[in-house]
Amino acid sequence: MGIEEKLPSGVLLTSVEKFAGWARKSSMWPATFGLACCAIELMATGGPRHDMARFGMEVARASPRQADLMIVAGRVSQKMAPVLRQIYDQMANPKWVLSMGVCASTGGMFNNYAIVQGVDHIVPVDIYLPGCPPRPEMLMDAILKLHEKVANEPLGVHRERSDEQAEQTALTAAPTHEMKGLLR
Repeated sequence: MGIEEKLPSGVLLTSVEKFAGWARKSSMWPATFGLACCAIELMATGGPRHDMARFGMEVARASPRQADLMIVAGRVSQKMAPVLRQIYDQMANPKWVLSMGVCASTGGMFNNYAIVQGVDHIVPVDIYLPGCPPRPEMLMDAILKLHEKVANEPLGVHRERSDEQAEQTALTAAPTHEMKGLLR
């Protein structure tokens, strides 16, 4: 016999943190950063067959100040890296990053001086989406996983501390071409 049974129907009980998480995941606006062939699959996801509007994401923002999710689709060149970081810095907090495709995640088949070997060397990444190019269904699945993560994130000082730690870890990480073996 709990308090739920004593309340009239239509009354919802939750914590402020859970309600804020639900609101943030239900109103996520993406800032698209399409750089290569993965951008075509990203555009297909916004079409009528896959319909990102079901998740409150129908408005892709060209302005980073109105977006809270950056979808990096495709390979990032060394010349584009400062632009990517500037757009990330201009986004309002809280903000999330989805790395779409093997080229954005690890540099892909372009293991040379001109391509950044993983966008996580520039910005902290929340979700990695593999594939060359990943299908729209895979992007929808990654977005749903990101929604779960956002809904369960803490508020306040704890979130700021974890964000700062993740960003410092990403910026000080060793480049992937210097790593040896599968476990490092």
